[in-house]
Amino acid sequence: MKRTSRWWLRWAFVGGLATAFAGGAPAGPAQSPPAAVEPVSVTVVEAAYVDWLDARDATSALGAGALQRRAGLDLAAWETLARERRARLVDLLHRLPAVVAPDADARAVAAMRRSLELYDAGTVPTAPVRASDCSDAQRPDSDEATLRASLEACFVELGGSMQFEGRTIDRGMALQRLHLLDDPARRRALFAAFGPLWNAVHGDGTDQSPYRRLIRLTAANAAERGGTPVDEAARALGVEVADVERWLVEVLEAWRDASGPATVEPWDYRYVHGAAHRRLEPHVPQAALLPVSERYFRDLGADPRALGVVYDVEPRPGKAPAAYADFLQRGRPTGHGWQPSTALVVANYPEGGLFALNELVHELGHAVHVSAIRTRPAWLDWPDTLLTEAFADVPSWSNFEPAWQQRYLGAAAGERESLRALYSGVMLDVAWGLFELRLLRDPASDPSAVWTDITSRYLHVRPHPELPWWAMRVQLVTDPGYMVNYALGAMLTAEMRAAAAQAVGPFETGAAGWYHWASERLLRYGAERDTRELMRDLLGRPPSPDALVAQIRRIGAPGAVAQCGRECDARPESGRN
Repeated sequence: MKRTSRWWLRWAFVGGLATAFAGGAPAGPAQSPPAAVEPVSVTVVEAAYVDWLDARDATSALGAGALQRRAGLDLAAWETLARERRARLVDLLHRLPAVVAPDADARAVAAMRRSLELYDAGTVPTAPVRASDCSDAQRPDSDEATLRASLEACFVELGGSMQFEGRTIDRGMALQRLHLLDDPARRRALFAAFGPLWNAVHGDGTDQSPYRRLIRLTAANAAERGGTPVDEAARALGVEVADVERWLVEVLEAWRDASGPATVEPWDYRYVHGAAHRRLEPHVPQAALLPVSERYFRDLGADPRALGVVYDVEPRPGKAPAAYADFLQRGRPTGHGWQPSTALVVANYPEGGLFALNELVHELGHAVHVSAIRTRPAWLDWPDTLLTEAFADVPSWSNFEPAWQQRYLGAAAGERESLRALYSGVMLDVAWGLFELRLLRDPASDPSAVWTDITSRYLHVRPHPELPWWAMRVQLVTDPGYMVNYALGAMLTAEMRAAAAQAVGPFETGAAGWYHWASERLLRYGAERDTRELMRDLLGRPPSPDALVAQIRRIGAPGAVAQCGRECDARPESGRN
């Protein structure tokens, strides 16, 4: 499983903190400055800005329950500091000259003002998930922020308490077990255990269902935000949404052709392509997840412990319904040189397995990204979401290379079954990206009809429009359109992996120069440079789906769907081009 929408989960789990940061007042540009002010330099303003970011990050971590104290202070103390530091930042921004020169300083000031405006304008939801109830999603008068929060609460409440064979399991455990259970009847029963969550999200499936109302509201409100996440991803690459759609279809067609003609039931999809998960499960106990992940990053030249990564990965109730990584403290120059940013990784891992391991390696990819950013304070943040998500998969895709498995797990699956395991999951993300793109373009569409068309056409999944099994990813409700960052990001991941291998050599089993190369070529800029510029500099051309399509073709097609057995009742497709 993949990570999460960075800003939404960070704030949704912190009760009322957006209000604390906003301080009840609009951002700097909306206020009238005092009659006479003492001018300040951009350097002074940036120092205040990074102090505010630190308070914001500490309050987020404490509010989410990941930490009890930060730098000796509790949540209430950090909330007070956040208000005070924001007020000082706003005051300093008012005291800047009307015209800021040079251009680099002007861009930095604009970025800081924009950051404040986004929080104060409600881009950060003020309704805390812990104060929301899943049942609120059924209220027909809910606004967009309330719907997002209440539907996320459904993923916490219902996705965290699924009932299967007399046991309570969470959504992540269920998804992992769909790769592992040999008995098709048990797989179908486990799939059905998602029913309460699906019903809460999709309701009766009419145009008044919670999810369909959310899609309409998101599409209607997109203009004031500068577009949907799909629009943002397209802008990040300098292309049109139509180009994004064409690329996603091209990738899905490559999978359709390479994965063979047999069809499978939706509850069998992960099992059919999950032989590598079953082969390696005994070699990935829960206790090995963190040591194995950290060992790989040390071999890449990015020791998480030395970088100060903080973990909250032990199971506990009330955690965010998806794993995520975020800033814990921003970097800055000191009298002893540069002090790197540090990251927090939050996840729930009650069990081991390749599925959980791959997610943790992905989140550590985010964590070492944080520590590599070395730029002026105004840009000390994530770059485009598209690049952020794509880069984290550069190390995590190595988990599905037999050489990596042999070195770090002491056993390996075959190449074809490993690649099937990887790309079958990637293709679900691509399908979800295309699903959201089409729904946001036509909000009146029936989600189940759109999902059934995509998955039957490209993933060989038998149609079941009566089952809203698309409603498995929390990002669908926390930030509609976000899945395109994983879908389109897979294309960039393949490009970056190829470029890294060319620069530092194969890195599936480690490469000491990998982290330095990645930091210098991609990561150190933070939010200063956009994805289009970085990828053009890296590749010498615009990115394309070609590298990803070439990787998909490595799986071959002989034998159609492998490792399913007669229980899956896989049969050839007919009557569909």
